[in-house]
Amino acid sequence: MHDYISKDSTQNAAKVLEDIYFAMKKAVTNPEIYNSDKFKINNDGSYRSFEKHHYRISYRFKGNIIRVLRVRHTSMEPKSY
Repeated sequence: MHDYISKDSTQNAAKVLEDIYFAMKKAVTNPEIYNSDKFKINNDGSYRSFEKHHYRISYRFKGNIIRVLRVRHTSMEPKSY
């Protein structure tokens, strides 16, 4: 992702990654801070997602583990999973 964005601007690439990193850091301390992932079929509430800089990040929390499942640009057609 950094390589792709940095083709236009290395400064913007660093900013995007930094903002996504800090957004995920919030999820580590409070996994339910973001909305339930509307594209997850049969979501039990542990699948969450948020958007930052036109990127949609999906993650799952279970106990004290958070796993990033997908990072997609919002211009791409979302897929259910």
